Amino acid sequence: MSLEPVELYRDKRHICLMFSDLIEEDGAAVQANQFLIVDGDTGAILDPGGNLAFNELFMGMTKYFAPSRLSYLIASHADPDIIASLDRWMTSTKAQLVISRIWERFAPHFTKVGKTENRVIGVPDEGAHLPLGQSELVLLPAHFMHAEGNFHFYDPISKILFSGDLGVSLMSGTQARVPVTDLRAHIPLMEGFHRRYMVSNKILRLWTAMERKLDVAMIVPQHGAPILGAQAVSDFYNWLDGLACGIDLFDDRNYQFPKGIVDPVTRQIRN
Repeated sequence: MSLEPVELYRDKRHICLMFSDLIEEDGAAVQANQFLIVDGDTGAILDPGGNLAFNELFMGMTKYFAPSRLSYLIASHADPDIIASLDRWMTSTKAQLVISRIWERFAPHFTKVGKTENRVIGVPDEGAHLPLGQSELVLLPAHFMHAEGNFHFYDPISKILFSGDLGVSLMSGTQARVPVTDLRAHIPLMEGFHRRYMVSNKILRLWTAMERKLDVAMIVPQHGAPILGAQAVSDFYNWLDGLACGIDLFDDRNYQFPKGIVDPVTRQIRN
């Protein structure tokens, strides 16, 4: 049984919720967060997740408003943990899919034929402002972090930046419910992932230069715990500015003809 969602923000008409524990923690699938933003009588699901999360997320959403009023399914990119449940959402709601133009023609591979017809909003590389009720979400460019066409989502009312795979920390769903205010202690849970999945330090520095212009109270990634408070957010930007990652770390040693053999019994690779 999943826990109640984490209430990231609430006022009289605007709510931001995080579902952090919809996937059973058996080690078979990575922990993932899903988000519901409600403004008045409409709403959006951010990074709705795979089939493992669909039933609990759908039922959880019904406690806040009718699924028929869901306006958008918003995807930071097209990984399975982001939109593998797309067919079920397209069947159960009238929502439109909002995703990078780069992935616009790949998304239908997650659905039955015709399910996405006239229901996909392709976001250009420069991003856009997306109306939501009496508010809006800002679709911010975050390309190559880690996907070629990638976006983050800024909510000007709550001042929350939903950052997809940037800011990811590897932990359980229960741990992900507790916001981080001391970044230094949190870095070991982020470092390995960011060094491998982020493409280069150049991209990180371009992104932090853009983000420093925004008033961000909280950064909430798709995996792991939110980063809360001005100091922690600033420390996160500073950490990224100095982080070597992706192609910064690769050379000819990473491109050698393989010697290992796959053992089909142990499912391990032996030399």
